[in-house]
Amino acid sequence: MVPCSGYMSPEYAIAGLYSTKSDVFSFGVSVLEMSGKRNRGFYNPNYYINLLGYAWTLYMEGRSLELIDASMGDTCNLSEVLRSIHVGLLCVQRSPDDRPSMSSVILMLGSEGALPQPKKPGFFCETPMPEANSNPDASSFSGNEGHDAILEV
Repeated sequence: MVPCSGYMSPEYAIAGLYSTKSDVFSFGVSVLEMSGKRNRGFYNPNYYINLLGYAWTLYMEGRSLELIDASMGDTCNLSEVLRSIHVGLLCVQRSPDDRPSMSSVILMLGSEGALPQPKKPGFFCETPMPEANSNPDASSFSGNEGHDAILEV
């Protein structure tokens, strides 16, 4: 098991390997956090996953706009925000080879061309939802406590 990381790339957290693609991963996390949510300590009552997993799930369901904090309201350009989320997901892919270079990221953010389809992000952390009748303490589960997490890397 590897603890879910804030900005650290999977290859660095697991094997101590670092490259410019590690920076791309960190940048992608920062881009996704521009939605108004933080990766570390992220909690959503409907999804027991981290911010990267939540962003990925919403993207795959065609609901990326739900990632944006409601307080941002009409203060943002929605097409730019959706593009940023898409680019952020490209940056946090599991394999460094699947992540774009920073120069490509800059081009993608500044253009309106088609973007490649992102794959499942690295550090896709899920906390299992407790079964209603399997654990007498299940009713006290808040999802923010120190429960074991399932990590796919």
